[in-house]
Amino acid sequence: MKKEIEVSDAAVDALLQQLQHDAETSGYHLNPDREFTRELVKSLLVNEKRYGYPACPCRLAAAVKAADLDIICPCDYRDADLNEFGACFCALYVSRDVLDGKQPVTSIPERRPPASQRRDLQPEAPGYAPAAKLSQPVWRCKVCGYLCARGDAPDVCPICKAKKDRFERFM
Repeated sequence: MKKEIEVSDAAVDALLQQLQHDAETSGYHLNPDREFTRELVKSLLVNEKRYGYPACPCRLAAAVKAADLDIICPCDYRDADLNEFGACFCALYVSRDVLDGKQPVTSIPERRPPASQRRDLQPEAPGYAPAAKLSQPVWRCKVCGYLCARGDAPDVCPICKAKKDRFERFM
């Protein structure tokens, strides 16, 4: 029998407060259903203890960070889900219309492709060549699409606050 991973209320409150601040300062909103949101935040903390990273609580993690980078909260699919459905897959993040009660949260189809189709798990496509030689590599945040040209990816995305490991070399 597996032992249940314990998470303190204080840890949940601290992460919830941090996520709320980060979301609001970046133009995002957390689900207004406080108990629902607390359970999601608690699950993020459980996954952090279990895997070493906060995998989306609504998806099955592989327990290999490289394979799960796309589902580390905030996941790569958040913005597309918010734009199309008003909430991300797990409904932690919601649109202004959902926050204001103008749109209900509904079921959201899974955007994450099967592992066999995921580009980040495949070798680079043959024949890829950038259009021009740049003096610096270009890095793209896989969560929000932020681009920057510099020697190394930023430690934290200035837009969505995703960590350095969520960046990919774009060119």
